[in-house]
Amino acid sequence: MTLTVTSPLLAPAAVDWRAACRLTDLLPERGACALFDGAQIALFRLWDDQVYAVGNRDPFSGAQVVSRGLVGTRGGRRTVASPLHKQVFDLVTGECLSDSAVPALPTWPVRVRDGVVEVGLQ
Repeated sequence: MTLTVTSPLLAPAAVDWRAACRLTDLLPERGACALFDGAQIALFRLWDDQVYAVGNRDPFSGAQVVSRGLVGTRGGRRTVASPLHKQVFDLVTGECLSDSAVPALPTWPVRVRDGVVEVGLQ
């Protein structure tokens, strides 16, 4: 079974797919961190097996903690709240929904192929 979640911010032609882990390695509604070329990427698997990838660095505090955040929704948007100061970020766009002055998290496209989570890097 193949699921694809693609960020609208990255053209599919520019994607270099890299394996991160097996889908079953990710617990539903929890985050995990993957390291690609020195970049920490927070991966989130939701109950419907959709997987999202955002930057692990909290732009408010500078700490690499987003993967430990709380998954939820706000206004129908899938979100993660930073565990430090509770800013809420959209998992699709990376936009901070609780404070427009906070920079957005970077996002990456994700797909699941044959049970393997792959992250699209530029």
